[in-house]
Amino acid sequence: MSGGHVKRSIRLRADLVRRLADHAAARSTSQAAIIEAALESFLSPDAAERLEAALARRLDRLTRDLGRLEWHVELSNETLALFVRNWLNATPSLPDGATQAARAQGRERWERFVDMLNRRMELGPRFRNEIAQDATRSTRSDQDSGSTSE
Repeated sequence: MSGGHVKRSIRLRADLVRRLADHAAARSTSQAAIIEAALESFLSPDAAERLEAALARRLDRLTRDLGRLEWHVELSNETLALFVRNWLNATPSLPDGATQAARAQGRERWERFVDMLNRRMELGPRFRNEIAQDATRSTRSDQDSGSTSE
């Protein structure tokens, strides 16, 4: 026994040894230190409580994230519903002769819309970023006009 450590020889599966070596190299630490920390954690009397607390914190965070996501989806749904309602109220009916031309134009617009949506989803920019940029520009222009009027 030297320095309070006892040497043990154990057999580990080859895949576990490989994972241990990779983890040790990534953390720039020794394999013995990782095994020691794992044993301390495993044999600790409060290990179950620490795990439960960590899981509870993670679940709380996920619950908050899910609540925000739900709010954003509701906001999007309401925004779309209001837009469609206003569009339907403001758009006059077409005469019978113009229906086919309007449908053809509608199909063409729809295809352009879907293409644009695909491009934006793949490459950006996202609408929320555009809103943030517009808000920043608006704030700057408000500040500029306020400073020149004084």
